[in-house]
Amino acid sequence: MHRCGATVRTNSSVESLLTKDGCIIGAQVPRKTQAIIKAPYSSSSRKSRNDSKLYQADAVIIATGGLSYPATGSTGDGYRLAKDVGHTIIPTRPSLVPVKTSGETAQQLQGLSLRNVEVSLYVDNKKAAKRFGEMLFTHFGLSGPIILSLSRQVVEEIQLKKKVEISIDLKPALDEQKLDMRLLRDIEKNGKQRFKTLLKELLPRKLIPVCCDLVKIDPEKIGNQITSDERKRLGRWLKDFRLEVNGFRSYEEAIVTAGGVSTKEINPRTMESRIIKGLYFAGEVIDIDADTGGYNLQAAFSTGWLAGKSAAK
Repeated sequence: MHRCGATVRTNSSVESLLTKDGCIIGAQVPRKTQAIIKAPYSSSSRKSRNDSKLYQADAVIIATGGLSYPATGSTGDGYRLAKDVGHTIIPTRPSLVPVKTSGETAQQLQGLSLRNVEVSLYVDNKKAAKRFGEMLFTHFGLSGPIILSLSRQVVEEIQLKKKVEISIDLKPALDEQKLDMRLLRDIEKNGKQRFKTLLKELLPRKLIPVCCDLVKIDPEKIGNQITSDERKRLGRWLKDFRLEVNGFRSYEEAIVTAGGVSTKEINPRTMESRIIKGLYFAGEVIDIDADTGGYNLQAAFSTGWLAGKSAAK
């Protein structure tokens, strides 16, 4: 920015955008001390108390981010600025955010990471989505890549007061019949072992006592004494380990914000407002959000590059 001749002004919160005849003409800032940085370590860097409240400009880019990670400065002020000049703001909510679960199961498993599992989202007892990959148990509920990817829909359904459940398939490579055959072989091979010992071949150590409790099989029971009904109960649980979702974490822990300035009011070829000429948008302030994996960063970089090139013209 310094090489291109830009002046960086900090401590200059924008109060409002200034428009005339449907065009941007500048931005209004409080009349207070502002730090003006001309160049790194330059003697021209100074403090000023006399700057005008109006910064005149024929192009303004709103790139203020969303509401996520407010410690970085994202306070949602971009939504207010856009709304004040006539833009529609799609209601915001946390996205790519950990979820809370009922009961103490997640808390008992805190710190346990599961890989290569399939997680299904159930809404009012109907399967709504699924993901395959890695997840994590926390002191409040669930997190990890596949949980974060499902969280956008979780948040929407929770806000609609629907019943939301997460089902974990711990053995996605085996269907119910093949899994039952596997359990039969394990029991026949190691029938003199206790149930909790048999489970070491199937589950992480931390998950074993939770499994015994939820399938209601005595962990000290000898393997060859396990009934057919108990074996099938275990098989069903391994394919459908259910946890009820009762909430989600705050914007402080959300990776991105869903919602924002309506994309219908932005020209995708230039990122310019269709309402105010000379006003541009970039990044998370726009109503765009994607799965975890770098896609949201890519959206920010791409819209930022396009808005900058367009505004410079």
